[in-house]
Amino acid sequence: MRLLANENIPLATIRLLREQGHDVAAVLEGASGTTDEEVLRRAHEESRILLTFDRDYGALIYVRRLPCPSGLIYLRFIPAQPEEPAEHLIRLFGAIADGLVGSFVVLDRDGYRRRPLP
Repeated sequence: MRLLANENIPLATIRLLREQGHDVAAVLEGASGTTDEEVLRRAHEESRILLTFDRDYGALIYVRRLPCPSGLIYLRFIPAQPEEPAEHLIRLFGAIADGLVGSFVVLDRDGYRRRPLP
């Protein structure tokens, strides 16, 4: 899966996702400080699913109508450990891998909600 990890995604999670065979580009690696608009543009241009803990991406996509990434996963919890997001993401990928493209997914510890991107 082609993913773009926003700069708030822990490096341990990025490493674990890569070990699972996912193609993960990371904002932390060379593009720290990038604006949310630039992150969205990059995810769109590179056809990547954006991973983020930032809740403002919904407004950027649905209200401001900025270019959509292939998909977006908003992680709605504070990780207890840097690896925890990867564990939840790997379970999500196993459950709905084919349903991530074209979707805005809110992922928390208890499950997920999904809606179509515009």
